[in-house]
Amino acid sequence: MVTGTVFSPQSLSLFTARPVVSYAVGTHGLAQSCAPSLQFPQGSDYENANIAAALRAGYSVLVSDYAGYTTGSSPTYLAGISQAHAVLDIVKAAQQIPSVSDFSASAPVGVWGYSQGGQSAAWAAQLQSSYAPGLNLKGVAAGGVPANFTETAAYLDSSTGESFLLGGVIGLSTQYPNQIPLASLANPTGLAEINVGKSECVFQSLFTFMNHSLSEYTAGNQTLTQIEASNPAVNQVLLAQNLGQNGTTISTPMYLYHGQADEFIPLDQAIALKEAYCSRLASVTFDLYPGEHIVTQFQGASRALSWLGQRFNGNLPGNNCLEFAAAPKSTANKGGGDFVVSLQDWSLGGTVVLKTLGNTITLPAGTMSASTDLTNKTLNGTLSIPSFPGTISVLGIPATVDLAIVEASPISGTVTLDNSGLLHIHGSVSANITVTSVGEGPIQIGFGCQTSTPVQFPLNFDGPVSALGSGALNFSGTTSFPQLTGCSIWNGLFSALMSGPGQVYNFTVTPPAPVSW
Repeated sequence: MVTGTVFSPQSLSLFTARPVVSYAVGTHGLAQSCAPSLQFPQGSDYENANIAAALRAGYSVLVSDYAGYTTGSSPTYLAGISQAHAVLDIVKAAQQIPSVSDFSASAPVGVWGYSQGGQSAAWAAQLQSSYAPGLNLKGVAAGGVPANFTETAAYLDSSTGESFLLGGVIGLSTQYPNQIPLASLANPTGLAEINVGKSECVFQSLFTFMNHSLSEYTAGNQTLTQIEASNPAVNQVLLAQNLGQNGTTISTPMYLYHGQADEFIPLDQAIALKEAYCSRLASVTFDLYPGEHIVTQFQGASRALSWLGQRFNGNLPGNNCLEFAAAPKSTANKGGGDFVVSLQDWSLGGTVVLKTLGNTITLPAGTMSASTDLTNKTLNGTLSIPSFPGTISVLGIPATVDLAIVEASPISGTVTLDNSGLLHIHGSVSANITVTSVGEGPIQIGFGCQTSTPVQFPLNFDGPVSALGSGALNFSGTTSFPQLTGCSIWNGLFSALMSGPGQVYNFTVTPPAPVSW
């Protein structure tokens, strides 16, 4: 038995039959309490933002728990065929719900998933024509796909993503107990740690096993490669998880996307999957995002959902198979060490509301570069905002002012990711605010006004980790502007107009845009 959750929006559908998205969740952890259907009522599932976006688009959303959850067993984590069956089965099951017209057998269906969910989605694309031929499948969006188990395992071992490798071994042994006899392959330490892994959800497990090696847990401290060499059945199971093998046929358009700095799932094998699908004459669109794994998951969501929407509307998909540019190289910080998510050259925008004047000053497009070290719980970085014009009211008369906000000391603070997938950032940056001129053309008056001491801008955020890529990483609050100096005879006037407490600021940072490949 496999359980799941069915969501149907209250809005009227513009389609003859409301489109259905089978949303394949990513890694949730092996504990029973990690199951999506158990987290949804609490609002604690870290993929809620993507599911909510699909509902807002007017689609019904179906979310399978995958085999092993809510049944007292253990999830069959990274077992591709099992996961694909669950993703397709929930659509067939929804069509049998009595008195619910939203799940018509003729409804257009899309499958969408990332990471483990991307693996599930890709397997669903490969199996749908034989396993669920009656589904009206219009497209499959699969991101961050672990398409080659052995290559991904080598990438994860002894790295920040060790928990995913350990979970994969446990999950495959659950699905294939005879071929992967975990009890005899693990040493006493391994047996104990397997029980720990089965008791934790994804973000707790991530930090528990970070930078450990699989050989710490195996009999004779063998590596996975050594185990495969001496156990053909293990090797056979691992090879069977690889996507895009000979004989693969894809009858539905595919949207693949991956992070160039993905520290968990190697880019090379994702590119190899695209090329394998292209060689099978599939229609493939591939987008490369500049960020890491988690950032790409949520940054890529809007484009994945838009791509599915175009398939539901009957639009022809693009096809990157006809492009012959050199394959991109990974920029990931792979290997053992700290878990760092880089916000390099993220776009910075926002507003400042001057309390006394009641004027809103819109900032020009700037940049923020920061390093969020989730291992050491530190935040460090810089911001850059070009000089810009603004409009203020001086004695009731609108006046154009040229302003500059120049960093005085770098961004610093703390950052943590808790077991519920909530991101907590608490830091600050200080900047000098300068008025360089007032007026325009021949009546422009030059100034060198500057705050007598730097302005402190607290940077506080407490929200879902999905904000890292969704464009909703927002810092807002109030601060105090010190007295202005250097304005000559205008010191008193400009200090009265622009200084004091209660100045409201709102900064939003967004990651760089992807490129198609």
